[in-house]
Amino acid sequence: MANDQRSQEFSRRGFLKSTAIGGAGLVLAADILSPDLRADAAESAKSSTEAKKTGHATMMGVPFDARERVRLGIIGVGGRGTNLLENLLAVDNVDVKAICDLVPEKVAAAQKAVTDAGQAKPLGFSSGELDFKHLTELELDIVYIATPWDWHVPMALSAMKNGKHAAVEVPACVTLQECWDIVDTSEATRKHCVILENCCYGDTEMMVLGMVRDGVFGEITHGEAAYLHDLRGILTENQSEGLWRRFPHMKRNGNLYPTHGLGPVAHYMDIHRGDRFDYMVSVSSAEASLSAYVKANFPDGDPKRTEKYICGDMNTSIIKTEKGRTILLQHDIVNPRPYSRLNSISGSKGIFADYPARIFLDGVKNADGSPHEEWQNFEAFRDKYQHPLWKKTGELARKLGGHGGMDYVMNYRLMDCLKRGLVPDINVYDAAAWSAPTPLSEASVAQNGAPQKFPDFTRGKWDARSNSTGFAVNS
Repeated sequence: MANDQRSQEFSRRGFLKSTAIGGAGLVLAADILSPDLRADAAESAKSSTEAKKTGHATMMGVPFDARERVRLGIIGVGGRGTNLLENLLAVDNVDVKAICDLVPEKVAAAQKAVTDAGQAKPLGFSSGELDFKHLTELELDIVYIATPWDWHVPMALSAMKNGKHAAVEVPACVTLQECWDIVDTSEATRKHCVILENCCYGDTEMMVLGMVRDGVFGEITHGEAAYLHDLRGILTENQSEGLWRRFPHMKRNGNLYPTHGLGPVAHYMDIHRGDRFDYMVSVSSAEASLSAYVKANFPDGDPKRTEKYICGDMNTSIIKTEKGRTILLQHDIVNPRPYSRLNSISGSKGIFADYPARIFLDGVKNADGSPHEEWQNFEAFRDKYQHPLWKKTGELARKLGGHGGMDYVMNYRLMDCLKRGLVPDINVYDAAAWSAPTPLSEASVAQNGAPQKFPDFTRGKWDARSNSTGFAVNS
């Protein structure tokens, strides 16, 4: 959201307040967790128990109210917010009415982008950290939130309490208490809180989802998900995400960014549409790479040289679902390596694995009739399984860029759901559950890999097949 000192100061304060772990069903080790973490764990457990008594109606299967045009506001127009804005301006019948950022120059640049696209100049808000509240009070349909993580939930709550849907960048939440906060508020206000997980809308991911639903891989039993991305340069830069994203590495030890890998696998497994995450175990490696990078690239006297990082270079977790499936989940953003999200799904008839995309199916024979024991060509399935959304919007999506086009497809689909009055593909329960591995992994690591139960954010509604929205099946 902001590239100035105020953002940096808030981020330091915010992460001190929001690094607490805990929640319903956790096995807490008093001799391992600090007093602050134990207190937050108890508060989260209390909140989750009280939440079950609220009587709020579920948001499962609840459609948007249809409208001809979408009135939209954006909070945070740094690098990510600007990319979202560019994609939204390319979608028909979407009016960008308001922009908020701590940096006035960024607001002005975003306003110009809107007027250059032929729309009226949107209102601008840049008068301090809480000016976003004025944006959420406007006559809008949905508020996009592309800010540092600590701001996600306060801004989403403000939007929903003021009668707007919220679309939140990833991760949606950083504590279990925040996960419950967005669920409770969404149910109470009857407004959706959608996590903007663009990786669910990748060309490959949507093809694989169609193949899973068509039974190509048989009965699904295991998936693999990760965020493996060398971000050392971004973490340590003196602007943009470098002003805040490094700080959790000084306060938390676990999976700090789970949703990019986990979201697609959760959809392959119909999480909250027939299954749910039950519990997870997690371990972290030693920390070495970020410290070494800072030492090698910053001179004596630079404040970064005094920072102490505690987050392990690689965090590895295993999630067990209620139906007995397993998910390998990993996080590493500080080691030199090629980019990967693993993105694998396997079952009784075969397996898909990504980076590069490849497939292996049972029963395939060589020309001589012997069993074929090598990876098979995934592209051979494109004609049958490429998703209609990619066939319809793929050319424009790739032209606009944004992670290979998935950003535009995500935004196009969400705006289309709003305009047509459809159920959103991704709901508040997904936002909470996909974000929960951060505090749960932290708790498990602190307790030497002890299992941590996932709260049931759906309050028992996860097993209803009628919950299924046919995610991204309809164009």
